[in-house]
Amino acid sequence: MRTEDLPRQLARGLGPLYTIHGDEPFLALEAAQVVRDTARAAGYTEREVLTVEAGFSWSQLGMIGNSFSLFASQKLVELRIPTGKPGVEGAKAIEAYCTNLPPDTLTLVQLPKLDRTAQNGKWFQALSQAGEVIEARPVDRAALPAWISGRLAAQGQQMTADALAFLADRVEGNLFAAHQEVLKLGLLHPPGELGLEQVTAAVANVARFDVFQLGATLLAGDTTRFARMLEGLRAEGEAPHLVLWALAEEIRALLRIGQGRARGVPLAQLLKENRVWGEKQRLIEPALMRVNGAILRAAQKQAARIDQLNKGIGQGEVWDELLRLGLSLMGRPLAATA
Repeated sequence: MRTEDLPRQLARGLGPLYTIHGDEPFLALEAAQVVRDTARAAGYTEREVLTVEAGFSWSQLGMIGNSFSLFASQKLVELRIPTGKPGVEGAKAIEAYCTNLPPDTLTLVQLPKLDRTAQNGKWFQALSQAGEVIEARPVDRAALPAWISGRLAAQGQQMTADALAFLADRVEGNLFAAHQEVLKLGLLHPPGELGLEQVTAAVANVARFDVFQLGATLLAGDTTRFARMLEGLRAEGEAPHLVLWALAEEIRALLRIGQGRARGVPLAQLLKENRVWGEKQRLIEPALMRVNGAILRAAQKQAARIDQLNKGIGQGEVWDELLRLGLSLMGRPLAATA
């Protein structure tokens, strides 16, 4: 089953064994916690955790499953295999464990993403036959708005379409961040509908200097604020490759929108296609007046050179080059000294 199906299954009653695997760590951790909470509520008050690492003895699995304290009649046993590879001994131990699950014990097995070969292994098939398997699949960009909406609905909130699109773009690929943003909106605002202004204000408060604000500052042509933000990000230990990514995204968007306008495509359509939301929409036209295709293509080449510097190739200071890149897009020559 998928992680979203787990609560419904648990509502029908606890099974003896749950195996969680997949490549979305937030959903995997959340699913494991749901199993723990349900088990605790059902009287599984004792908990033992086994982590398979160097020197681990697989004999512990059988021993721990069949041992009880004097104070608890039901036990939760967690088996964590970070590598997803139990080895020959571990595979046999898991198969044996599954053929004779200990009484009054709920077993929770946690694994990373497994390829098809691993899932077809006898040990994993034994887990599948003995209990429930939950797969933590990534939430892709197309499904992310619905995922966020579901989380918001649970706390009595909903968003306008533009606000939802903005937040989805802001947290794409990071469900930990998405979860935190949804919880924060629940703390900052009462139940009801949230608009773009409320969402952007809340998201902007994530950090004093937010790399995702650089784009708007760049488009606005505010050289003083841009330089101050860049210095702040550097002081806070932000990764320069993330800053470069944010700037490169604006370069690509400006180039695509400029080329689209030259072909006569309506600006509104271009903004939507390039996922330009909120205040950036009013900043695009003034930004396009400051640059042309030649400047943007030169900026792309400079961004590629900075990417090489990030990888230790070439001469130069990455943060100085990032400043030069930004200034060139705000009306300064690319070769200008920072």
